[in-house]
Amino acid sequence: MPKKSAYRLSNMEHLVKAMNRAGNEYVAMNFAPSQVKRFANVNTIYYGDNKELLNIMRSQKEPDKLSLIYIDPPFYTKSDREAVITEGEQKRKTVAYRDRWDDMGEYLTMLGLRLMLMRDVLSEDGLIFVHVDWHAAHYVRLMMDDIFGAERFVNEIIWQYKSGGSTKKHFARKHDNILVYSKSAKYSFYPQKEKSYNRGLKPYRFKGVEEFQDDIGWYTMVNMKDVWNIDMVGRTSGERNGYATQKPEKLMERIILSASKKGDLVADFFCGSGTFGVVAARLGRSFIMADNSELAVNISAERLDKEKIPVIFHYGD
Repeated sequence: MPKKSAYRLSNMEHLVKAMNRAGNEYVAMNFAPSQVKRFANVNTIYYGDNKELLNIMRSQKEPDKLSLIYIDPPFYTKSDREAVITEGEQKRKTVAYRDRWDDMGEYLTMLGLRLMLMRDVLSEDGLIFVHVDWHAAHYVRLMMDDIFGAERFVNEIIWQYKSGGSTKKHFARKHDNILVYSKSAKYSFYPQKEKSYNRGLKPYRFKGVEEFQDDIGWYTMVNMKDVWNIDMVGRTSGERNGYATQKPEKLMERIILSASKKGDLVADFFCGSGTFGVVAARLGRSFIMADNSELAVNISAERLDKEKIPVIFHYGD
């Protein structure tokens, strides 16, 4: 459990009351196997260790299988990640989560145990997206080869973005890695389309090829490639909520649309600022989110409440 702070949720009571005042139905309860029936068609946030939640899900007699799992775990940065909290007219920084480890072995043990459990609750036709960066991507890919099987590797997505800061010691590191693996050979995938501009931006006029024109030039629509250029959540973005490592809604939308369909159950077991759940609900999916940070859970719940997205709230011991 995280250290208690001034931002404590006090067993979530005031949060649940606030959300109920907003006219939506929310439930808070302790989380135990005897209380869990089904997750399907219900949006759920779990406050606590995701390993406990995954063990409970795996132990169900008729477990709900997840069509899609996305996780954005700590990156092995060996630093504290901050969030900016607004209190009235004042803003202050606080620790969102700690990403400090004795060594790479400790980090990989933490993540590997959870990935094995996630494999067990993923549906046979499901996909898992694991979001990391240069610190540990190479280690995590080898570990996922071992857990899921090297033959279950589907993609390594390169999320390219612009952000401040650079150095004269190496090329600027301006991308993250998203590793995609399947549970079986028969996985569900829904290709997304993107523009592919013609050479010289002029029409090809090939027979049977549909072409389009915009203010840049002529293009065709092709299946999306594995390099995604999507802006980060910048300081002036309307999405910004101050949480460290907040991911853009467009990134979550692309992942969810590619690996699930309406009515599916999807999950994010390191939910952070809650972007995954908000976008999943908008797209007609049921979601499970989990985090052991009170700050993360609070921010996620507030975002859901703002959009009137109903959710069942559980918290562990």
